[in-house]
Amino acid sequence: MPKITRRTLMRNSSLAASASLMPAGLASASTGEEPSQNVFHVFAFQWKPDATEARKAQAAKDIHAFQGVIPGLLETHAGPNLSPRGKGYTFGGIMRFSDQAALEAYVQHPSHQALLAWLVPLIDAIELDLRS
Repeated sequence: MPKITRRTLMRNSSLAASASLMPAGLASASTGEEPSQNVFHVFAFQWKPDATEARKAQAAKDIHAFQGVIPGLLETHAGPNLSPRGKGYTFGGIMRFSDQAALEAYVQHPSHQALLAWLVPLIDAIELDLRS
């Protein structure tokens, strides 16, 4: 049985408040919609001492430039971490891809590889990939 999220229920139902209280099986049967296959790529950087402010700005610019260039990349959000609980991760972002295949193609895309060539020596990164 397909998994239904509250977000899907609210988006698809004119009775969102009551629909969000329905048992998952009943809600799933009533919408007839397949679950989203979107995949979110989440990342955060700790900059190494060699990273200049110019390189940090270039990283943000290059990441935002992927939008419209990388097939299947639906959204890109990246910038300074505003959280006081960032544990040294001062830059991060989230990207939404249409599906797992689009994320995998992004990893090998020449634009992404060009960014990694100069960026990787300047960061300690953490990455998470999540299905919505």
